[in-house]
Amino acid sequence: MSAQITGAILDGILGGGVYALMAAGLTLIFGVLDIINIAQGILVVLGAYLSYVLSVHLGIDLFLGLLITVPAMFVVGVAIHWLFIRPLRGHERTAMSVLVTYAVAIIVEGILYQIFGVNFVQLHAWYLTTTVQVGSYYLPVIYLLAFGLAVIALGLLYLGLYRTRFGRSVRATMQDRTAARLVGIDVDRVAAVCFGIGVAVTALGGMVFGATNAFNANSGYDLISRLLAIIILGGLGSVAGALGAAVFMTTVEALVAIWNPNWATVVFYAALVIVLTWRPTGLLGQRAVRAQ
Repeated sequence: MSAQITGAILDGILGGGVYALMAAGLTLIFGVLDIINIAQGILVVLGAYLSYVLSVHLGIDLFLGLLITVPAMFVVGVAIHWLFIRPLRGHERTAMSVLVTYAVAIIVEGILYQIFGVNFVQLHAWYLTTTVQVGSYYLPVIYLLAFGLAVIALGLLYLGLYRTRFGRSVRATMQDRTAARLVGIDVDRVAAVCFGIGVAVTALGGMVFGATNAFNANSGYDLISRLLAIIILGGLGSVAGALGAAVFMTTVEALVAIWNPNWATVVFYAALVIVLTWRPTGLLGQRAVRAQ
């Protein structure tokens, strides 16, 4: 039993890296724009399909293909912001964003159905079925690579937010949009770039998701529910919290699956309720009053 528990913890930690990649962009978008991007799940699936096209039709390695898919998803994100998010104004902006991004999700889902159909597909590469022995455990190489990718991506996001001039503009916008405008910050530009970055990260998460799961255009719905749970638990707007919450959630799920797999998903959300009962701001969230 102890070996099973240790294995479940390792699987949970590594699996958390996959979800952290997908959730990081969602929490960044909310932190800067106060936008709840319901389309994040389907955008992850879009990133997976882009990796699928590059891999199957052009023979490009999954990780090398990220050099193409990440910039492409950044452009998609900026376009979504300027077309659908930027026009939203007023106190109902956050609530309206749910409806608008849901509409975007439906549009993207419909396009994917028209192009790829309803059949499930999965990414393939030699390292997807390879394992590495660590002590008495065999760990999938793809999960090790995904966890390393998550740490690097989240580390770069952290450095960008706290060690660059643009990052200072982002944090100023997060704290008080009106004051940021008064000191000369182009808030609309900052918002567009941040939304683009938040969507660009889905290319990373989408590639790993497609490498570890079969998917089709309908796969975004289960994803967005899990991603929202992760960013709420980690603290809305906290990139580091997204990683911590993702690892916590997947580890709890893996441990419960040892006892009863049917309860694993339930406990995923029960843990969210319990933590928020004692700490409503999430693990790393902070109470703040934001001026619009």
